[in-house]
Amino acid sequence: MQKFVYYAPTEIVFGRGEEARVAELVKHYGGSRVFVVYGGGSAVKSGLLGSVEEILRAAGIAFSASGGVVPNPLVSTARRMIEEARAFRADFILAIGGGSVIDTAKAVADTVAAPGSDVWEFWTGRKVETALPIGVILTISAAGSETSNSAVLTNDTLPQHTKRGINTDLNRPKFAILNPELTMTLPKWQIGAGAADIFMHTAERYFAPILGNHLTDEIAEGLFRDVVHFGPLAVQNPRDYEAMSELMWCGSVSHVGLTGVGAKGDTAREGDWACHQLGMALSAIGDYTHGATLTAVFPAWARYVKDANPSRFVRFAEKVYGIKEGTEEARIEAGIQATEHYFRSLGMPVTLTELLGHTPEKKELEAFALECSYQKTRSIGGFKVLGYEDILNVYENAI
Repeated sequence: MQKFVYYAPTEIVFGRGEEARVAELVKHYGGSRVFVVYGGGSAVKSGLLGSVEEILRAAGIAFSASGGVVPNPLVSTARRMIEEARAFRADFILAIGGGSVIDTAKAVADTVAAPGSDVWEFWTGRKVETALPIGVILTISAAGSETSNSAVLTNDTLPQHTKRGINTDLNRPKFAILNPELTMTLPKWQIGAGAADIFMHTAERYFAPILGNHLTDEIAEGLFRDVVHFGPLAVQNPRDYEAMSELMWCGSVSHVGLTGVGAKGDTAREGDWACHQLGMALSAIGDYTHGATLTAVFPAWARYVKDANPSRFVRFAEKVYGIKEGTEEARIEAGIQATEHYFRSLGMPVTLTELLGHTPEKKELEAFALECSYQKTRSIGGFKVLGYEDILNVYENAI
């Protein structure tokens, strides 16, 4: 094992009907004036929002609710909610939804706690020094934001939309209620995109420049196998409690940091994260579904970087898919193809042409590469560091 610091303070409350404990948990973590953040109409139509409000009301907890969060959450929405939370004098933020809602709730929590601040300051370098406590009732198994220290926003107020993320342990929720039944009414596309995102959160940590963390690898490989098995079952039958419950727990574990313990060393962050950066550039410009952007670039990325450490891809193929026969090169390619098959079984694209709905022209790819490289001012990745030209090559190979 390499050196590491591991911090995962979120209390997980898992199982059927556990959302009934929301008032108890809010009070336990000091909340008395709760600002509820939710997304579109599903939280209302399902009755979940009304049920939560009734539970809070019965417990004597003041609350105010605000909706409208969209996938690839927007700075403009976060700013509106920040003003509403400030006016309400909120002391606790409750997210009801998936990753976009939770990330917006984190933005509200960070900014309300810093009077006079603007949310984008924190997304462009200002340190988060304090934040309101956050709770989560999860309704989508995907982003893992319910256990992570990260949050992502798209700034839709700039002439050219751009997507950025931050990481701070102050963004870790105090509690997360995980009831798999709350995810059973999701469209199959969202379930599939979520299963892909879960896979990729572990892949980003698994394909790391710092190796030798054997127990961490075993945990990661077990999660890979679990989500590869249960992800397609969940897409086929969203009423399958076993599949949906496994997918939900995989989502939380995939982004809590456990599958990357020891893969950081003395570097700024564990793992690689190039595919997330490649995907974020796509969704910043085109507002594509996050999980689908990851599946569209992973095969091209894998083939582009595999020579940086072939043995890692050999182990991946064997441990995840049981591929043991053939030359090293053949096993690597078979592992990548097996991953493509998994993504397709979720209904996800594995090329940019499939994602975009057309074959992208060079000019379009260059725009993606410029956004991903922050106008040629940064490199991405850790397994293999990628500059602007490398990023462009990966996009070209993903057609």
